[in-house]
Amino acid sequence: QVHLVESGGGLVQGGGSLRLSCTASGRTPSTHLTGWFRQAPGKEREFVAAITWIGGITYYTKSVKDRFSISRDNVKNMVYLQMNNLKPEDTALYYCASRHTVCSEYTCRPASDYDAWGQGTQVTVSP
Repeated sequence: QVHLVESGGGLVQGGGSLRLSCTASGRTPSTHLTGWFRQAPGKEREFVAAITWIGGITYYTKSVKDRFSISRDNVKNMVYLQMNNLKPEDTALYYCASRHTVCSEYTCRPASDYDAWGQGTQVTVSP
């Protein structure tokens, strides 16, 4: 069972940057992909970005594609989310999540298909 722990959240002014980190302890070769979701108060959890452990294929939701960058370190079992040009609408609790089942561009997005989740790290962007 993969155990996920997020870090790196905080308060930042609009236009600023943050880098989130996710430690994926217990990751095995069968873990297909790890990604980031976010949930703002009163809203549903939404897909942000994901990356495959083999090949490093990346997927992004449209609203962050030109501002966020996801990467991974296979040796350290770490996944990172570099967030630039942050906007107040990016304010949310950000979760790291992993799945074993193979997916692709659009089938990687449903949160219900992920089988391991971290506790979340808060990102707050002020105007």
